[in-house]
Amino acid sequence: MSDSLKCNAQETAACCCVDVGTVMDNTDCTASYQNVFTNRGEAELMLKMLTEKARATESEPCLIESRLTDVADGVELSIDFTFSCQAETMIFQLGLR
Repeated sequence: MSDSLKCNAQETAACCCVDVGTVMDNTDCTASYQNVFTNRGEAELMLKMLTEKARATESEPCLIESRLTDVADGVELSIDFTFSCQAETMIFQLGLR
């Protein structure tokens, strides 16, 4: 088999496709976001926008933990979104691109 056709143990030889179960094992259901904004209003607006996106993605209630912290450059927004499954986490993250 040539080097360009080699697949690892988790891939099939026919198409070098990865088994979804090896990538999505439901152990990583949290997406995190962190950014510094010039003022609290901008940070709260981003929090609202991201919360709406998470709510549109969730099948069961997403746990959203947010923190607004005053820093030298403005206001730091940190958010953790914990979804009920890893697929929703990935859908949410891809939707932000």
